Amino acid sequence: MAKVEIYTWQSCPYCIRAKALLDSKQISYHEYPIDGDSQARLTMKDRAEGRSSVPQIFIDDKGIGGCDDLFALDQAKELDVLLDLSD
Repeated sequence: MAKVEIYTWQSCPYCIRAKALLDSKQISYHEYPIDGDSQARLTMKDRAEGRSSVPQIFIDDKGIGGCDDLFALDQAKELDVLLDLSD
């Protein structure tokens, strides 16, 4: 199973939507809630090659982007491959 990490804000609708997709696939992930944590936000921005919007999602330490990117991968049938869910 792939290692999944997601940087979030608690009330961000895109964060909630991205986590719901991962939850629907029964994927465990490590969530970094960065509300009000400027150091965590800088860490996320560094890892995300300068992107500062949330969520920022990483699969096996590779930044895949945000919620729209996650759903695009799912629609393209590429997300299951990245998550090691394919047969």
